[in-house]
Formats: sequence, C-alpha cells, structure tokens
Amino acid sequence: MVDAPFLPSDEGRIDDRTRLGYTMVIVAASLFAVNGTVSKVILGSGLSSLELTQIRSTGAAVGFFLFLVLFARSTFRADRREILFLVVFGITGVGLVQLLYFVAIDHLPVGIALLIQFLGPLIVALFARFVYHEHIRRRVWAALVLCITGLAVVVEIWSGIAFSVVGITAALGAAFALAAYILMAERERKHRDPVSLSFYGFLFAALFWAVINPLWTFPWDVLGDTVSLQGNLSEYSAPVWLLVAFVVVVGTMVTFTLLTGALRHIPATKASIAATLEPVVATVVAWAWLGETFGTAQLLGGAVVLAGIVLAQTAR
Repeated sequence: MVDAPFLPSDEGRIDDRTRLGYTMVIVAASLFAVNGTVSKVILGSGLSSLELTQIRSTGAAVGFFLFLVLFARSTFRADRREILFLVVFGITGVGLVQLLYFVAIDHLPVGIALLIQFLGPLIVALFARFVYHEHIRRRVWAALVLCITGLAVVVEIWSGIAFSVVGITAALGAAFALAAYILMAERERKHRDPVSLSFYGFLFAALFWAVINPLWTFPWDVLGDTVSLQGNLSEYSAPVWLLVAFVVVVGTMVTFTLLTGALRHIPATKASIAATLEPVVATVVAWAWLGETFGTAQLLGGAVVLAGIVLAQTAR
C-alpha cells in the first residue's frame, strides 16, 4: 500500500502528533526524576539494588499482564523470531538499565547518576553513525568533547575523582543499557504497541532476575516495615510497600508506557533530547527532598554535559 499524499489537513495532524510525543516524553522524564528519589529512599530500607530491580520488574510485568488481559488480549501474539528479540530487549534494555541505575544512585547523588546515565543518547548517535551508517554531522565530535570535558569537571577528576568509582562505573553501564533500550524500542515500535512491548520487556527481565535471585529468597518482610523519607522529610515516614507500589505503577508502568509510546510520534533522537529534562528535574527534586547539593564545578560541568548531549542528538 502506498502512503496517501499529504494534504493541508494532514499537516496539522502531524504537528499534533509531534506535540503529543514531546508531551509524553516530558511527563515521563518528570516522573522518572521523582522515581529516582523515591527509589533512593527505598534502598535505605534494607532492600538491595538487585532486590528493588527484581520487585520492580516483577510487579510491572504482572500489572501490564492484567491490563492486556482485560483490554488488549490480541497483542500477546509474538512469533519465534520476535520472542528472541524481546528476550534480549527485556534483559538488556529493561533489566540491566534498572539494576545499574539503582546501584549508581545508591553510591552517587541522584542528579550525578542520571547525568552520567544520560550519555546514552550520545551513544545512540555514535551507534547510528558507525553501525547504521547514518549521516551524522561533524558536530557529534564536538558533542563528544563537551560530554567528556563536562564529566571530568562533574567528578572533579583533578582531585582524584570526588565520587564513588562503583557508582560512576554503574552509571556508565546504565548509559550503554539506556542506549540499547532506545535503539531496540525504536525498532520494535513499528510492529508492537507500547504496552505489550513494555509487558514483554519486564516479563523477561523478571524471569532473568528470578533465575539470579529466586523469589523464595526475597525478603518479603521488609515490605511491611516503615521507613523514614530522609532528608528534608525525615520527620515523616511511609511503609516500604507503598513506596515500592509508587515505583512499580507510577515510576515504571506509566513512565515506560509513555516513553515507548512517544516513539510512535517522534524519532528516538528527538525523544532523547526532550528526555534530558530528567537529570535537571531529578537534581531539583533531590535537593528539595533529600537535601542533596552540588558545588559550582558540578553545576557547570552538568550544564556542559547536557549541552553536549543535545548537540549530539541534533547531529543525527
């Protein structure tokens, strides 16, 4: 079937879809930012990064499954070749990005961890150039220099790295996993709706973590504990199960569906640029909630890194 020619009325529709795509990414990025601080509070309750990743993946898989059973059973269908792709997508693009991110925020301020993780879009641009052989403008090399320089300033490399090496390494690993997620979701969005794609991603991530850490060894009793909200909200507390529910429903099901759905309206490149709002919002939330503050070097270096990420995306 040939595409219908563009008519004057189509242009408005395209603009509306583009606007919707950006709105979805911005809302997802803001919710992800809040989710980072909530996750850091949960990690202070006694749950490990792996256990939080496991319950997040399992809870989201169950939630998406129930939604599809009720409203879209036909989207469960997947052929053998697609299943293999979805397994890789779930383990790499969904499972590892969560685990490495949780390890990173457990050792670093939320804003710094996200800033490093968001090198993912730069990796997407480099991948497009050297693997997909897409035309990439020369500015991508300027972006690379900006990102490396900015990160060197953020971690204060002249003083022997001011932050945890484990945290920085995990955040860099999360950047590569995020790039894999963006590239695979962009490819699969043409064949599958965002909810079923998210379901399969979290399903295979949950199964992978169940093999690594069997569910019967999970410390379920911790969910019944009450934990301080820390920082500027330390006088308040909340049950761990409620915070985990927020991470699963709002910080996972809603956000991943919005982000994956946005790729049906705008390219991964533009979505990645809009998503760079997340480290900015996360820094503000972590400052207001946890009292995390940054020096002049971190703020200046962070601005340079964000400029480099945006520049890299406009080069694709």
